Amino acid sequence: MKVYILWGVLKLFTNNNSRLTSTEITNLFTQYIQDTLSICISKHVLATVKDSDVRSLFEFAMGLSEKHVIKIKEILKKENFPVPNGLTEEDVNLEAPPLFADIFWLHYLHTMTHNGLTGYSLSFGNSIRQDMQDYYYQCNIDAMEVYKMCVGILLSKGLYEKPPYFSIPQTVEYITNVGYVLDVIGKKRPLNSAEAGNIFFNLIKNRLVKAVLLGFSQVAKNKDVRQYFEKSLKTSNKNFGIFSSLLREEHLNFPKLLDQEVTNSTIQPFSDKLMMICVGFLQGSAISYYGTALVSSLRADLIGQCEAAILRVMKGVPNWGNIIIENGWIEKLPEANDRQELPNN
Repeated sequence: MKVYILWGVLKLFTNNNSRLTSTEITNLFTQYIQDTLSICISKHVLATVKDSDVRSLFEFAMGLSEKHVIKIKEILKKENFPVPNGLTEEDVNLEAPPLFADIFWLHYLHTMTHNGLTGYSLSFGNSIRQDMQDYYYQCNIDAMEVYKMCVGILLSKGLYEKPPYFSIPQTVEYITNVGYVLDVIGKKRPLNSAEAGNIFFNLIKNRLVKAVLLGFSQVAKNKDVRQYFEKSLKTSNKNFGIFSSLLREEHLNFPKLLDQEVTNSTIQPFSDKLMMICVGFLQGSAISYYGTALVSSLRADLIGQCEAAILRVMKGVPNWGNIIIENGWIEKLPEANDRQELPNN
């Protein structure tokens, strides 16, 4: 037993003192940007929100983000790695009136926490060092707690929109005809539960992006940023229309839009930099979730619609990149050593 304990302690010590891998560095770097962004948004929400449930939820979530930022700083400084600047108090205007209604922020945190659960799970799976595994294990627990709180409040207010219900089949059946996949002309087979569920959750995320773009386009100061938001909004409108019609054709429920939760304020609560980074994260998640829907679909027309949606979103990525690079809004990740540029002794 003593030998086993000694081996475990030695393994933990050795594991924690190995260098951070490229994936571990990227995860910490990206999370730092996301958490500092979350803190800025939470500060604005807490300065404007009236609903006590939403207020307590964002107070709790901001506390977790602040805890994460402190921990990431500790890890990076221990590794003599420069701490990113991220988003700061300069990127939020606490004197600005609400750009979104209280209910919007409840849906926002619910969707963003759902994205966070995916990100933390991937970060945990990509971690080698024990301290990194322990950190992302706790992050997952934190995110699950926020998610439970979001769902609880949405349910208590009658605002949680559930995916479509399906009748319970009488027997187990197998797919025996390629028409299950290929019959897309004329009468199509009904959507299966995986296809309908993925469409619904993509609409949940899309409606948030749509409302965010609508609000941000009202207050953006930079002309290029505003035009980018307006163009992206058209893409989001098209994707929402296409996928909601797929559920409507099957007489299945689909999420209500959040556009009505955008106020008429034109005073900027967030910097153009923050808004661009926020939209970049949201659109990156959208591409990922459309990809998930694509690979789990068995109807050829639905596969094609997912591919088209991904391409429509990706068309805006170069423009997004040009804007944030030209304005110096994106921090550079570490790069591999350029061996040809190393000085000769």
